[in-house]
Amino acid sequence: MTNTDTPLMPDELADRLTEVFALVGPLYRRVHRKVEQAQPIEGLSVGVRAVLDLLHQHGPMTVPQLGRSQTLSRQFVQRMVNDAAAQHLVEATPNPAHQRSSLIRLTADGTAAITAVHAREHAALRQVGGDLTGADVDACVHVLTRMLALFDDVDVN
Repeated sequence: MTNTDTPLMPDELADRLTEVFALVGPLYRRVHRKVEQAQPIEGLSVGVRAVLDLLHQHGPMTVPQLGRSQTLSRQFVQRMVNDAAAQHLVEATPNPAHQRSSLIRLTADGTAAITAVHAREHAALRQVGGDLTGADVDACVHVLTRMLALFDDVDVN
């Protein structure tokens, strides 16, 4: 058994992080499936939902900013923005910093839609149960943030 308070050696760390990847993949696919199943309720695809999440969290953004923040191509993000705009969830507004790249912002309908999604997810996540502590969640966020940082330099365009 290893001491949980000392940093792991690189090979052991890689083995342990492989365990994390083995859980994150199925978790992502299950959440993705749940979002797709809820689409008739909220009318949001996974991609549109991601756009609404970002705008809800960060305020108005350009399509390139949305793409960079999720490491997605501008073309894909533009399709998601177009889908969201067709549902009156987002709208383009002039960008004082760049004439050719409009700011995308949530509409009142978009804010209501993403707020409803968050409320439904919050209710579901309350059922996780167990004896998880704030320290457990902090450690999980720390590990996933470090793993994500490893791939920050990946170019998708």
